[in-house]
Amino acid sequence: MPSIGPLELGIVLVIILLIFGPKRLPGLGRQLGSGMREFKESITGRGGKDEEAPKVEAAKADEPEAPKTPAEKSPAAPADGPRADS
Repeated sequence: MPSIGPLELGIVLVIILLIFGPKRLPGLGRQLGSGMREFKESITGRGGKDEEAPKVEAAKADEPEAPKTPAEKSPAAPADGPRADS
């Protein structure tokens, strides 16, 4: 099986540039990189996001709920002062 040389690689890159355009090419590169990173983490089992999530949730469950201020407990009462429209 022949290997891919620099000429073939250049032709493929030019075709990709013509199809997607220069504005969308950086975004596609970022998406491809993040997809490859996620795939690698799922294969190796080193997903830092999945391992830290239960610890954060458990820490939040242990914290007591902050007491509410009087303004948060009851709805706003109408003002007793004179009204401008009457």
